[in-house]
Amino acid sequence: MFDRWLKKKTEVVSPVKGVCIPLEQVKDSVFASKMLGDGFAVEPAEDLVSAPVAGKVVMLPATGHAVGIRTDKGVEVLIHIGIDTVELQGEGFECLVSKGDRVRCGDPLIEFDGALMKKKGLDMTIMVIFTEGYSGSPDASCYGKTVAMGEPLMTLD
Repeated sequence: MFDRWLKKKTEVVSPVKGVCIPLEQVKDSVFASKMLGDGFAVEPAEDLVSAPVAGKVVMLPATGHAVGIRTDKGVEVLIHIGIDTVELQGEGFECLVSKGDRVRCGDPLIEFDGALMKKKGLDMTIMVIFTEGYSGSPDASCYGKTVAMGEPLMTLD
């Protein structure tokens, strides 16, 4: 049974409906240069962000613009909503989870006010960054395509 757990791959799904793009195309040098880690981004068509992986919520800043999840295999995933959204100081974000919660792929994490972000001129791109425990490159087959929330995008070994 333990061998089956070790061999089971971790599924990564889209956290939001939208167009999937490589990190290199994100309009922020920290994300685009992969300074925080590799991953992918989605230009959202909706205002609800869901869990791209199953695991435990290990980071949730008071501003509500990001969430960190650790999978059972120890991969840490940062989901960051928009660019410079920390400047909103939590305005327009509603966290639907708490630090310590267990989530499954597709569970709702954060609702955000896309209209407010547009009004303030903020980029709403959602970044999914593998910050720890992952080496490799995301599957590029989804880049440039519209993906559905919860659509499988890749697996992690």
